Parts: sequence; structure tokens; C-alpha cells
Amino acid sequence: MELYTEWRLLGDEYAGSFANGSTLAGGESVQNMKVKSQDADCTVFEGANGHTVKSYHKQKGNVVECKSVFENTTDKPAELELLSSFAVKGIKADRIHRAASFWSAEGKLVSQDLTELDMERAWAKHGLRIEKFGQLGSMPVKKWFPFLVLEDSENGDFLGVQLYCGSSWQIEIFRKDDFVNIQGGIADRDFGQWTKTVTPAESFETPRAVIATGKSLAEVCDKLVKAQKPRIAKPDADMPVIFNEYCTTWGNPTLENIRKTAQKLQGTGVRYLVIDSGWYKTETCTDWFSGAGDWVPSAKLFPNGIKEVADVIRSYGLIPGLWYEFETCGAASALYKNTDVLLSRSGYPVTAGGRRFLDMRQPWVWNYLDEKVLSLLKNSGFGYIKIDYNETIGAGVDCAESFGEGLRQTVEGTQKYFAHLANEMPELVIENCSSGGHRLEPSFMELASMASFSDAHECNSIPLIAANLHRLIKPEQSQIWAVIRANADEHRINYLLAASCLGRLCLSGEIFDLTDGQWALVQNGIEFYGKIKHIIRDGFTSVIETDVKDYYRPQGYQIVMRELDNEALLIVHTFENGANPPVEKFIDGWSVSEKFGSDPDGDFRGCVYHLKK
Repeated sequence: MELYTEWRLLGDEYAGSFANGSTLAGGESVQNMKVKSQDADCTVFEGANGHTVKSYHKQKGNVVECKSVFENTTDKPAELELLSSFAVKGIKADRIHRAASFWSAEGKLVSQDLTELDMERAWAKHGLRIEKFGQLGSMPVKKWFPFLVLEDSENGDFLGVQLYCGSSWQIEIFRKDDFVNIQGGIADRDFGQWTKTVTPAESFETPRAVIATGKSLAEVCDKLVKAQKPRIAKPDADMPVIFNEYCTTWGNPTLENIRKTAQKLQGTGVRYLVIDSGWYKTETCTDWFSGAGDWVPSAKLFPNGIKEVADVIRSYGLIPGLWYEFETCGAASALYKNTDVLLSRSGYPVTAGGRRFLDMRQPWVWNYLDEKVLSLLKNSGFGYIKIDYNETIGAGVDCAESFGEGLRQTVEGTQKYFAHLANEMPELVIENCSSGGHRLEPSFMELASMASFSDAHECNSIPLIAANLHRLIKPEQSQIWAVIRANADEHRINYLLAASCLGRLCLSGEIFDLTDGQWALVQNGIEFYGKIKHIIRDGFTSVIETDVKDYYRPQGYQIVMRELDNEALLIVHTFENGANPPVEKFIDGWSVSEKFGSDPDGDFRGCVYHLKK
């Protein structure tokens, strides 16, 4: 295995072996570059025309952190069409693992033999086989996660990589002989309409990536996930329980409702009460999405101002939270027509799903958000912000040398504003949300305390999605919703609460309409979560076993085991026709210290076993 950098300049000759049109890798600049210097952390390449490319590959704990820096050391501008974050040659592999993602079905594992992709070597080692995948736009986890694991099934070796890129990205797999090469980073000119002009004496640095090796898929994923270094706000350090009122009011929060909810939650172990969308509705705009962007608290919903409702929440011992989608504006907002501060493509405002997008590169936009977001949070006493994002910009925007570079700069501006909020309010808890899970990639996850795991708020697939995400983000950051309805029976309540033990417990629903018996079940779940959350935070997910294919109508069962020293969690869910899964084979060698939930002897049951040696 050899680490290097793929790069390409405008005007380069393309690679042969029928690669042109399928990849920009392997072209003239790479073919002609020479090693200028090398140490344990960095290889410096010199191009034939004098440019310098630094390929960083530094060992950090159990992973190698990679990035590339292009330096224009000539006297003429250079136009990049490709610059990889990572590139690896000479991998022995016959199987790949990826994580697919669509709305409310995030992270489904897709495992394929290279032969299934028609990527066995050609008879004469001539034709280049290529599998290229990625994502375009400002939702980096809309089709695939920026993640890949290669498996050598003969020797039991695994190599995995994860990209830290919040905008358009790509990963390529190449096969020409008995070995496999991979490279990835910013989506290039062919795939992502990206070019970057680097003037003399300037440089350009890629997003980073991390690479891990191991003897199993679980081991490699664990190393990749634990390499992520999130910004956890102080109030969130002990993984407290959240209540979000969205599935209670569906975008119609009121002072009366919030007061009633806070009173019910007082003393239960819940720390946050989050007011979701709709708090800014006007007399003329009564839906929660069209009026987003002006961010004026509704005088009808909160007659004495929104600070009053934050004070009410705090009076019951809870931290108040507030929902925003501050990068966009709805069609009924005043901001929607202020096109000077909105993103455009080819001169037209980028409009999608009834939304337009603020240009996060502009100082005016930051000043506007400081007034509408930062000042409101500070002055009203909010300690939690849920940052949602419900549309994608698409391939790119104006005001840069290429559409793709405009997009990259815009998303970079958003991420800088996340950091700005944290710097201005150090104890502010930030939740990363994008129609649920469309931003569950490491560069965004490192800016937040937690993230919405999905929009599958009341779906039977919740345990499946929550388990998938163990391979991709830290479970301590994965906020899993348990929406408790007044008509829910004991098994339904246990099913949801058991699923929440796969990450962070977030309650919603009609909690003030529950019977005493139903509420006792919820409180038992909160108490159990408090006993085992250290395993969620620090453990190793050794088993994710399921035979489920269809997430819309799941059939079968799922068993997840997360181990920590002499303790473990065994989290079992049954779906349709999934009763009595093989629990005993996983419990063997352990003693059951405590059990929460319903025995898995029927359909749609959830049970968590706290095991000890």
C-alpha cells in the first residue's frame, strides 16, 4: 500500500486505457511528478512544470490523517481540475462496503464483490476499471456517505476511509491489475463542476480524510468513528435526555403547550426542551416553512415575547432550545426577494422546494444572522440551538471561478458560522440537522454536540437506521427520537425506548396525555438509559446482525452488541415475522445484570440486556 496524491491541471493530457470521460485521475501531472522530499508525515511532489504538491499522511492514534496542499511555486496562475484528499495504491481487495443514504433511510450497508461491479482485472491488464461515486450539493449525505471500506476476504484484511467534506465530494476505485487503487476528495471538474485557480505564491488545501486498517469491518468502522473529535458543549458532556416538541405540535408551539410540557418533564432527568419550527409564524403565513428567514417571534404564539417562554422552561429546571433553518429563506419571507444576498447560478436565484439560499460568504449575511440568531439566543436565554437544513443548493453557485468552488466556499461559510456561534456562546449546545440525517458527515459532526439521526420519527425502521449509524458517527452524538403517543401500548413504548439506547434518547409526542402506567414506562426507560449511557458513549459495536431488506416494511430481526470492558449492551428488535431471534448465542458467556423492554417473542418488540462478565 502506497499513499500519494492525485491532481490535474487544466490542459493536462488525460490518462489512457479508456479513462477519459470516466476519471480525471492518472493524467499528465501525476505521471510526471517526482518525489522532492519525504518524511513520516508528508511526501512532497514536484510537478514537471514546477508546482509543488504536499501529500500529508500523519498517524494519529489508530488512523492515518490525510490531506493535500497544492502550492503554486511558478510565476503563472494554475487552474486545478482535481486535487485529492487521499490516494492509495496497491491494495489487495475483492470486496467493498459502502453506506447508502436517502431521506429517512440513512446509512444502509451495501456490500459488493468487485466482480459484481465488473471490476475483476482485464486479461491484458490494459483496460482501466473504475467505480466512481459521490454526492453533489450541500447535503453531503443524500445518496452515499463519504465512506468506503475495502476487504481482502482471503486474508481477512480491511482498509477503510472517511472523508471530512460538507459539500460535493467523490471517491473513485480503480482496477487495472491484481491490485486496487482508490482516491477521493472534492468532486472534480467532470463530476462536480469544480475548478480552482491558484495564483503564484498561493496555495490550496483539501478537506482531510482518515484511513484505518483492521481485521474486520466493525474494527475499521470503530477506528474511523473514534477519530472524529466533536465539539461537545459542557452541558451536554454527560449525554442528557432531550425533549423536542415537534411531534407534539407539528410546527404550532404555544406558550401554553410549552408550559404544560415543561411541567410534565420537571425532575424526570430530561435536560433540554427544544421548541421546533413555527415559532416565527405570522398572521398571513401560517405554515412553518414559507415564513422562515425573517425570524421574528410570533406575537400570537408568544404575546409577551419569546424570552418569556425560555424563562418558563428554565423555571422548571430545563434548558430551552430553539429551532432555526438560518441558511435558507421561505417564499413568504422578506428576505426571499433580497436577491443581492442570496445565492445564484448563471445569474438566477437558486430556488428549490420553495426556498432560496443565503450567501454565507457575505459579511452582510453574517451581520444579519448575528442579529436574528445569535442576539436572540443570547438575549432570550436559550442554551440549545437545533440547526436544520431542508433543501440542497445543487451542483454549484456563482461568484467563484467555478460552480463547484462557489458551492465549496458557501458550505465553508456555513461551517465557520457554526464555529462562530460556539465561540460567542461557549456553553451553547448545537444540534446538526438536515431533514434528519443529510449532514451526518465528520466535518459537520465535529462542529456540533449531536445530530438528528433521521426524520424517521415514528417509523418501524428506527432501530435499523440507528444501528447503521454506529459505523459512521459517534453514537453519543446520534439523537434518536422516541415519539410516545397516547394510543401506544407497552410494546410500542418499549420498542422506541430500546431503539434510543442505540444513541441519544430524544423524547417527543403526547406526553401529557399519557396514562400513569404509560408515563411510568417512559420514566423507567429514562432511568435505564442513565445507567448504560457510558457504554453507548465509550463502547465498541462488535455485532450488527439483521436479515431485514425492506426498511418501509421491515421483516425479521436485528441484534446489536456494544461492548465496554466487562460490560455490554445487547439491543434486540423484532419486526414483522421476526419473533424469537437467537439472543442466547450472544448472551452466552455473560450474565444479565438488568433487562429493559419487552421479551422478543412477538412482532415489533424492543429489549435491551445490560450484560456483565
